[in-house]
Amino acid sequence: MAIYALGELEPSIHPDAYVHPDATVIGDVRIAAGASVWPQTVLRGDHGHIELGERANVQDGCVLHCTWQHPTILGAESAIGHSVHVEGATIGTGCLIASGSVVLNGSVVEDGGMVGAGAVLSYGAHVPSGHIALGVPAKTRPNTSFGPEQIAAVVDGYARRAKTFRAELRRLD
Repeated sequence: MAIYALGELEPSIHPDAYVHPDATVIGDVRIAAGASVWPQTVLRGDHGHIELGERANVQDGCVLHCTWQHPTILGAESAIGHSVHVEGATIGTGCLIASGSVVLNGSVVEDGGMVGAGAVLSYGAHVPSGHIALGVPAKTRPNTSFGPEQIAAVVDGYARRAKTFRAELRRLD
């Protein structure tokens, strides 16, 4: 895996976290126990810090960055789907940020909030707990279709998958 210090900024990765060998982690990135980072994902903590909470997962092809004013924080038991861009945003516990979405600087997704596939949360957007943001630009509404049980199932699936990959992944050249 590509793990880089940037000057004095060094990643802190819990030994029970899983970072796929084809992911890139740079600078002030803090990855908690049971969290997972998947192939082609880039976490670049150069203008602030990035935190992944316990059992959070960042799926394939994501880009997480931060700004001088806004760290990027992903709460425990949350999932970021494939090809998502998160920059300088705070995502609470038990959230799902679905594939292909964009969550920009100063945005907040409260605990249990969700961002739908392909949605764009512009600067300073807010998704209340139990709501979903949909569209471009995203608008929020109560989430009646994908609840905490489904988000927990996604998180559990990636926690199991990380254990399998840690034990069984081998490169064939």
